[in-house]
Amino acid sequence: MIWKTFAAAAIVTAIILGAAASFAQTAQPDDILGTWQSETVKLEFFKAGAGYNARILWGNRVVESDGVTFKRDILNPDPALRSRSLQGITMITGLAYQNGEWTGGRLYDGASGRTYSGKAEIADGKLHLRGYMGVPAMGQTTVLQKVPATPSSATAKSSPAKR
Repeated sequence: MIWKTFAAAAIVTAIILGAAASFAQTAQPDDILGTWQSETVKLEFFKAGAGYNARILWGNRVVESDGVTFKRDILNPDPALRSRSLQGITMITGLAYQNGEWTGGRLYDGASGRTYSGKAEIADGKLHLRGYMGVPAMGQTTVLQKVPATPSSATAKSSPAKR
């Protein structure tokens, strides 16, 4: 008799879990597009060919102490780029969508002049952007919130900045 109760409970649990799983949505490729921000950085993701890139709109490590003026890219490994402003440069390149996440990207850190491997995923409406060297476990994740699009931002798109 107890096994019948256990079996019934297992069936009900399986039905509930199956229903919950059917409501879970996998991120779609273009879900990453638009502006995302955290307390320390604001990025605009855009499509670049088959992949996705992002330009920096603001970052506490790439602006001067006034919080407005962008620093120069003085630590860039390419001497020809060291005099450019970090404002609007493409800092994330080559993210490719696969199985609900974006992988294979390169993240340029203008504050250090280093480039890291990168990946991203959207969970609970937040973008989890991870930069790492070697393996993803040896990295750092920044969690960003989507910035709602405004009517003027949808019509006034600038061309992607070059890195």
